[in-house]
Amino acid sequence: MFQLDMKSNKSVYEQVIDNIKELVMTGVLPEGSKLPSVRELSRQLTINPNTVQKAFKELERDGFIYTVSGRGTFVAKREDISADESRVKEALAKIVYDFRGLTYLGLDATDAKARVISALDKEIERIAPDTKEEFHDKR
Repeated sequence: MFQLDMKSNKSVYEQVIDNIKELVMTGVLPEGSKLPSVRELSRQLTINPNTVQKAFKELERDGFIYTVSGRGTFVAKREDISADESRVKEALAKIVYDFRGLTYLGLDATDAKARVISALDKEIERIAPDTKEEFHDKR
């Protein structure tokens, strides 16, 4: 399904969440598809089942997955994924913080902006190649 980076600054728990979110949002895991059980995924990734359980609980709270008792855990409809405004603001604050970090490295604001846009274009191409032009139209 995916690989964990044990050298990453992100915790294993966060990596599991981010990987599943990416697989859901890119359509690799389509709506209604069944996820491996907690025990099965923890075995595949060689991590503690409690870590997977905690990640699944957060993913369910955020609307990415849902559990049917006795049947398993499934990918939710994309419309059911909640865009919590406080989390959106938090993510935007991180972007602004990192942008400032680029200027602290000696880049002027125009160069920093161009590099951020270039990096975003590459990420959009990676995760949603068919929406890149739509992104440019909204700038």
